[in-house]
Amino acid sequence: MNKPAHSIDEPEQRTPRADRPPTEGFVIIVDGHFKSEFDTAEAAEASGRQLKSTYPMLKIELYDAVTRARTLLG
Repeated sequence: MNKPAHSIDEPEQRTPRADRPPTEGFVIIVDGHFKSEFDTAEAAEASGRQLKSTYPMLKIELYDAVTRARTLLG
């Protein structure tokens, strides 16, 4: 099969790197790995708490990219 041709007008999509912390927003860290990114702390916390209630054995942290602070969800 042929791969689709890319147009010059299409913006290049930039995939975040898993080995570098993000520079803006909030991120859920699951067992030491950056996972989902969110615009607000409330959205990140809600998602993290839902994940924690489903899988209580996971270590889930919230990462604030601006202050570079991690908060453990308990």
